[in-house]
Amino acid sequence: MKNARILPVVAAALLLAACSRGTADLESWVAEVRARPAPPLDPLPPLRTFPTFEYRADTLRDPFSPPQNLRDAAGPRPDPSRRKEALEAFPLDAMRMVGTIGTGDATVALVLAPDRVTHRVRVGNFLGQSDGRVVRVAPDRIELVELVADGAGGWLERQATLSLEDI
Repeated sequence: MKNARILPVVAAALLLAACSRGTADLESWVAEVRARPAPPLDPLPPLRTFPTFEYRADTLRDPFSPPQNLRDAAGPRPDPSRRKEALEAFPLDAMRMVGTIGTGDATVALVLAPDRVTHRVRVGNFLGQSDGRVVRVAPDRIELVELVADGAGGWLERQATLSLEDI
């Protein structure tokens, strides 16, 4: 049992004794490398000069507003003074047409809103969040014209339909 404890200690001492060989060759190589002259550095590239520009905001147009010709362009626009109707609070795809009442030009569509309230919709009413104006009420669908921004300061008209679904 005593031999089992002494054996690892003797083995470790022998390994350490083998590592004590001199490091003179390593030290001489490091000294030789340090004594070598350093390679020359590449010259710095010449500095480029850029033309100066003085920004005078009073003579230029505001970069965050659309150009004047687009602001004053004729075309369809939403009426900001128009009073919003109840069905304009919901997206068009969240509403469901559930039926119609009447015939011919007196046809009234029944639309179920997401708040589970059924509304009557006639030609000229607005619904959806894109200023959708009802242009036709048919027995199986409601046809709308929506106004969508074109990204350049103007507005485009887009056709949309809300169809009667089988319940």
